[in-house]
Amino acid sequence: MSKNLNTIAAIIGAAAAGAAIGILFAPDKGSKTRAKLKEGIDDAAHNLKDSLSASSEVLREKFTHAKKNLDGTYDELLSNMSYKTEEVITFLESKLADLKAQNAKLQK
Repeated sequence: MSKNLNTIAAIIGAAAAGAAIGILFAPDKGSKTRAKLKEGIDDAAHNLKDSLSASSEVLREKFTHAKKNLDGTYDELLSNMSYKTEEVITFLESKLADLKAQNAKLQK
């Protein structure tokens, strides 16, 4: 994910730098050069906004998926704990019954 984002940022940066250098060395009037620079900057800003929007959507989907997985894992853990708790209670009840039987023998 971050590798893709870095690649996109590098491409946008290189395109903006190339456009700026090309415009600065072009034999146009200052007003035309400024207009071209503004247009190039606007294009770069639009591209960056689109890239960030796409990246945020991907992150949102990944977080949603991770949250669903976490919720499922939590529910499974609670179910397992409930099952184990029942096993422990059954075991302790069995031991308590044994101890009561031994205590009854000792009291006779």
